[in-house]
Amino acid sequence: MYNKKSREQLLKEYQKETFLRKTVSFYKYCTIKNPQEYRDSLYQSFEQLNIFGRIYVANEGINAQISVPENTFELFLSTINQDPILQAIQLKFAVEDGLSFLKLKVIVKKEIVAYGIKSHEYDMNHTGKHLTPVEYNQSIQEKDSVIVDMRNYYESEVGRFQNAITPDAHFSKELLPMVANQLAGQEDKKIHLYCTGGIRCEKASAYLIQKGFKEVYQLGGGIIQYAQDQKKYGFKSQFIGKNFVFDDRMSERITEHVLAHCHQCGTKADSHKNCANQTCHLLFIQCENCAQNYQDCCSKSCQEFVCLPKEEQLKNREFENKRLTSLKLSTKFRPKLKGLQKNAV
Repeated sequence: MYNKKSREQLLKEYQKETFLRKTVSFYKYCTIKNPQEYRDSLYQSFEQLNIFGRIYVANEGINAQISVPENTFELFLSTINQDPILQAIQLKFAVEDGLSFLKLKVIVKKEIVAYGIKSHEYDMNHTGKHLTPVEYNQSIQEKDSVIVDMRNYYESEVGRFQNAITPDAHFSKELLPMVANQLAGQEDKKIHLYCTGGIRCEKASAYLIQKGFKEVYQLGGGIIQYAQDQKKYGFKSQFIGKNFVFDDRMSERITEHVLAHCHQCGTKADSHKNCANQTCHLLFIQCENCAQNYQDCCSKSCQEFVCLPKEEQLKNREFENKRLTSLKLSTKFRPKLKGLQKNAV
C-alpha cells in the first residue's frame, strides 16, 4: 500500500484541487506492538480522507506531519479520536499553510527520531518538564537558564531562540552526545530545550536527565506552538527568523529577521532549496540573484550538468554520482558552499 504516481502527476492533481488544506503535525511515544500492521491500517484510513504527508511508525510510537483537506477535517478528527493510540493527541497547526506534501507515505522505522542511542541511555518515564510557550518565555529569562536548540545546524541557521546554544550537527545521531559535551559542567543549571514540534526534545530530555542534569525543561509543542501562541497572546517572540520544516514549504516565517547568508555570494538570505541537479539534490541557502545565475543549482558544474540534454544526463549520471559522492565524502557531508562558484566543483 503506497502511492505509485510520479511527482509531476501528483502536482497536476494538487493544482486541480478546489479546497484548501491544513498542515498538521503530531507525535506520541507509546508502545506499538505490531508497527507494520498499524502502519497498514493507518495508511488505509488516511488515504480514504485524501490526506497527504509523511508518518513514521515504530515500536516506540508515531511521528507525523500531514496535509489534511479542510473538507474532510472533521472526519479526520473523528478517525483519530476512535484510534486508541491517537485519542486526545495534541495537534499542532502550521504557521503558514501551503504546498507541504503531495502524497501519503507511512513508513515503519526503528525509531521515530533517529538518535541511535542505546536503551540504557534514557528512560522515557523520566523526561523534561513541559512548559507552555508563555511559561517558556518567562523561564528562559531567569538566572542560570541555558537554552539549547535540539535541531540540526541547517535548521538553526535560519531561525533560533536568542542566546541559544546551536550544535553544529548535520544528523540527529550526532546531536545528543554533542549537546551533552557542550553542557558538561552545567548540570545544576536550568536547561531549556526546544525543537520544531517537541518530539526531539522528549528523548533528548530523558537522555540529559540520565546524564545527571537536574532541571531539564522543554518547549511544549515546539516552535510551531510557540509561534501560534505568540500571535494569540501577543508576547514578544524570543525566537527570531524562520522555522525550518521538512516538507515542500521548507520554512515558516516567524519574524522578519534574516539571520543567514547565501552560500554562494554571501549576501543576506534565508531561503533553503535543494540543488536542481537531482543527482546532487544538496540542501543549501541561495539568494534570488544566485538562483537566476545558477538556475537553482549549488555550483557551476551542477548547472552545466542540468543544462545537458536528458539523454546526455542519463549517459553521464554514473560519472556525476561518483563525482558528487567524492565531494560529499571529502567534506563529511557538511556543505561548505560559500565561494563554490569560484572553484566550480
